[in-house]
Amino acid sequence: MQVENIHGSEKNSNAAMDFTISLLYFVVRKIIRLLLLIGAVAILSYTLMCFSPVDPIDAYLGPAIMRISPHQREVIAQRWGLHQPPLERLTRWVHNVAQGDLGISTIYNEPVRAVIGKRFATSSWLIAIAWTCSGVLGFSLGIVAGVHRDSLLDYSIRLYAYIVASAPTFWIGMLMLTFFSIYLGWAPICCAWPVGSTPEEATLLQRLHHLMLPAATLTLVGIAPIALHTREKTVEAMHSDYALFARALGEREWGIAIHHALRNLALPAITLQFASMGELFGGAILAEQVFAYPGLGKATVEAGYRGDIPLLLGIALYTTIFVFIGNTLADLIYLLIDPRMRQRRGWL
Repeated sequence: MQVENIHGSEKNSNAAMDFTISLLYFVVRKIIRLLLLIGAVAILSYTLMCFSPVDPIDAYLGPAIMRISPHQREVIAQRWGLHQPPLERLTRWVHNVAQGDLGISTIYNEPVRAVIGKRFATSSWLIAIAWTCSGVLGFSLGIVAGVHRDSLLDYSIRLYAYIVASAPTFWIGMLMLTFFSIYLGWAPICCAWPVGSTPEEATLLQRLHHLMLPAATLTLVGIAPIALHTREKTVEAMHSDYALFARALGEREWGIAIHHALRNLALPAITLQFASMGELFGGAILAEQVFAYPGLGKATVEAGYRGDIPLLLGIALYTTIFVFIGNTLADLIYLLIDPRMRQRRGWL
């Protein structure tokens, strides 16, 4: 018996060691992919910026361009490094990025890292609330539609999901703004805090009041894919062998869904929710533009049409990392929770 216990403990220790090595290999492989992805995004984004029809100096000067002499224009170009050839500018930019320097924003006249940090802090409230609410509501509606398959409730949920999934985010935002802000007057028309005040002066209730409509817009859009996906998985689970066996034992439909199907539905929904961070950020760009919400999405639009190359490239890199982390968390959760995935990859 003692020998068997020793062999059992050795087997558990070896299994834990193999799991740790596999996890470290997974992390290292993801880091290498992230570095390659960042390099590809940086080169592609910079190339697109070089071929952009927007002249950064003209966009920066605006109407004042008529009063600027060629010498002053040359001074601005030298200050921003625009007088150098594109390849030399790319090399210098990559060298600075490797040292953590993303450059100076031409719009805000401050370091790009500072601009992204402040704008992302504002957008994080919006993204976090919309991400959480859309996941919870979409998962709940998907289960309800799947349990009551082909009922009026199921048709209503699917109709809503199909309409919202095919509608542009900015159009839904404009409808929300028109109805709740202009007609009813329940929500502010713009901004993340009261007009005329600073972010430090705004209270938590004021921030939430201004956040309500943009977050509701992103939530309504984000519910659709989660609800449709969960509904299909629920229908499959309710017609599986274990569901038929439970039904034969007298279990009710909602009892089958809660006690038997829920554990199989949660993992795909969580994975899809983490993988949808890219779509959520894209929707945030449009929603922030509609509601004049001073977040990272609105800064992206401003950097695009005003030719702020350092800021636009910095946002592209940060967005790449943000989306990559979401997809990596989705893969990692799947591997940690589902033993079949670990076995398929040789983790067990």
